[in-house]
Amino acid sequence: MKIYKIPENLRAFIFDIDSTLYSNSAYAFEQVDCQVRQFAKERGITADEARRMVADYRKKFAEEHNGSKVSLGNTLLAFGVPIEQSVQWRRELLEPADFLYKDEQLIQTLKNLKSKYKLICVTNNPVLPARKTLEALGVSEFFSEIVGLDTCFKSKPAVEPFQTALNLLNEKAENCVAVGDRYDMDIALPLEMGMGGILVSGVEEVYQILETVI
Repeated sequence: MKIYKIPENLRAFIFDIDSTLYSNSAYAFEQVDCQVRQFAKERGITADEARRMVADYRKKFAEEHNGSKVSLGNTLLAFGVPIEQSVQWRRELLEPADFLYKDEQLIQTLKNLKSKYKLICVTNNPVLPARKTLEALGVSEFFSEIVGLDTCFKSKPAVEPFQTALNLLNEKAENCVAVGDRYDMDIALPLEMGMGGILVSGVEEVYQILETVI
């Protein structure tokens, strides 16, 4: 866990979902690869060719942007796949319950957080598979709102998803902390907006968050 900033008057947590509220390398891979395979199918190329295209684009992007990462949605957008199409693929292809299961420790962690703070999720997946993910983990009840790819049709680290979360929370940036597993996607922009930021390597570090902010 790396703590960049904890607001003095902390009132709300903005959580990423994937590889933050769960640690499952097989599902993390499949979320990307199922879309890459679909892209390959529609382009009439092999899955390996599509994987190389994505990997090469991401490598070049990082080289040209001081090592920053680019989301899959924005990568596919560069190949002519509209965000709306990415949304549809994810709605159709992602089945988190095939990979994830109820997490009692996460449930207790979020229950404790919810008793003190407002909680919301901001994800680069559409709301439907995001909600399915929370349901599979057993934590859906703690998040009345999800800001997904189909909320703003903008992929993190765009400002719109985070601003929408602030609007839904009815909170100022300086009273919120963003939690996620990717600095470039989940933490850097919220810090610029005035929020706090906590970078985690997976759900095991989310379990420790309440101890961190007390």
